[in-house]
Amino acid sequence: MTVGPARARRRTGPLASEARWAWFFLAPTILGLVLLSAGPILATLAISLTSWDLLQAPRLVGLQNFVDLLGDDRFLHALRNTVFYTVTSVPLGLALALGLALALNRTIRGIAWIRTAYFLPVVTSTVAISLVWAWIYSPEQGILNQVLGLFGVPAQRWISDPFWAMPAIVVMAVWQGLGTNVIIFLAGLQAIPEEYYDAAQVDGAGRWGRFRHVTLPMLTPSIFFTGILSLIGSFQVFDQVYVLARPGRPTEATTTVVYFIYENGFRNFKMGYASAASWVLFMIVALLTALYFRSQSRWVHYG
Repeated sequence: MTVGPARARRRTGPLASEARWAWFFLAPTILGLVLLSAGPILATLAISLTSWDLLQAPRLVGLQNFVDLLGDDRFLHALRNTVFYTVTSVPLGLALALGLALALNRTIRGIAWIRTAYFLPVVTSTVAISLVWAWIYSPEQGILNQVLGLFGVPAQRWISDPFWAMPAIVVMAVWQGLGTNVIIFLAGLQAIPEEYYDAAQVDGAGRWGRFRHVTLPMLTPSIFFTGILSLIGSFQVFDQVYVLARPGRPTEATTTVVYFIYENGFRNFKMGYASAASWVLFMIVALLTALYFRSQSRWVHYG
């Protein structure tokens, strides 16, 4: 008899009110996903089971597109490039963003303008940024080669060289995405109570000890959030590759999975094959995201 009232109190408590507000703010996004995205997603699944060139009627081929992908050297090469991009850009971007956030988490004159300057690349068009970096990487007139030439380093063909092409794109992408992660880390740093640092200092903890035992544990929700966003975004890299180093002209070292999908769908008109590749990418991202959630739940502490 006492269970019912207890449950009723829990449903009308602060947590229940907070949950209702959360669902209220999430409702537009959820409705948009259901009404505008669910149909196209299911349609791509159906198309992935067909052979369709947009001109003739789709022809059912079952799982043949998925089987062909496993033996497609170009797709496997694109997948390797995407994995390389992910394992280099995500840790590097998070580490640099955390370092910058620590440096910007102080009260000095003009700090708001400095923080704004770091965020500007996020709201700048990727096409414009890629064109600027294409000039920086230019073999003949690029500023990067000019600076390296002062130290006796010979000029490099950054985008044309298969060895340097993907690292060059990683550098540009990390620079462009720093602003978002820095803002998130700054919010997390400013939410840490100052009393924790005072207590750690009283206990004899130095700067590194305070960072290791106070800052990092309290920042784990922010690290988790930025990590999952960076992971998902890295597998979807396309704009930088399309503008800065379009694969096939002149190197295959920058072909990514999303570019492979674009190429087969909108250049070769193999819509079924492109849809199958997009579902493979979706399953990879979903699996990695699930593993990330599972691993992070062991050390992310809320509150």
